[in-house]
Amino acid sequence: MTKAKHQPKRGSRNQKLELHPRNPHRARYDFALLADSSAELAPFIRTNKFGNESIDFADAKAVKALNRALLNHFYGVSFWDIPEGYLCPPIPGRADYIHHLADLLATSNQGEIPRGKGIKALDVGVGANCVYPIIGHREYQWQFVGSDINKVAIDTANAIVASNKCLNGNIDCRLQTSNRQMFEGIWKADERFDLTLCNPPFHSSNAKMQAESQRKWKGLNQGKQVPSKQGLNFGGQDNELWCEGGEERFINDMITQSVDFGEQCYWFTSLVSKQANLTGIYRKLKLVGAKEVKTVEMAQGQKVSRFVAWTFLMPDQRDYWADNYWK
Repeated sequence: MTKAKHQPKRGSRNQKLELHPRNPHRARYDFALLADSSAELAPFIRTNKFGNESIDFADAKAVKALNRALLNHFYGVSFWDIPEGYLCPPIPGRADYIHHLADLLATSNQGEIPRGKGIKALDVGVGANCVYPIIGHREYQWQFVGSDINKVAIDTANAIVASNKCLNGNIDCRLQTSNRQMFEGIWKADERFDLTLCNPPFHSSNAKMQAESQRKWKGLNQGKQVPSKQGLNFGGQDNELWCEGGEERFINDMITQSVDFGEQCYWFTSLVSKQANLTGIYRKLKLVGAKEVKTVEMAQGQKVSRFVAWTFLMPDQRDYWADNYWK
């Protein structure tokens, strides 16, 4: 089992530090241009204390309008909407994961990124926003399956796909009826995935999630108190934000369940927000017999993150896969 770490390079001061070189969100937001793509954004644009155009990132409606404009301008998504209280993720960080996944495939394909409908990815926990599949399909033309235990999230994600011609037939969001299973019940018997991806729940309890939400809110609002998570700019349902045992247990459960699908997937991957969790994750991967493990580091602004990738395919099986499915 090998571990490969890719250290991010520092960008210019006019760029969002560390974002992937192919990430179209490296430059500062051009709010005038984005408002042209989505008129809804215009009322939220203001001049900040540094004299730059911006929005109030503590305002959930402003953040949602910004996401809608970004998805329209950069990815050609004309309709995007999510219910109140559902996770409204930052687009640049989501795009970074996708571009690093493309590089991961390239390392197994003589440096060339496999593109097109022959590449299929599974997003575990797609959420109502459907952002990872949108970016992955629009950037690399990959096919996606998204799974979630929340029916409203699945119905919303499928409505986004159905409302955009550029997404039709390329993203299929499926309801996971078991809150204990990640692949069983979603993964069809004859289905093959080149990638799985996941942004797991970070917190280990509702109380810890609320405490962190309060901290973030006070940072955005100069110490003001917020009464509940309903007021937060990023939103999120409980299953999106916390689970018993937190991130490490969630990923370890995913690793255990991935064994049964080892010959039907090239790379399993998951984001790992907390570096301290890596030791237990590596131990688990060794225990289940992963043939290769890679850790890819990413950073967005001041936040450092990474994802872990593992495969159960032997080198000759990987060569066969690339030669037969990626050409």
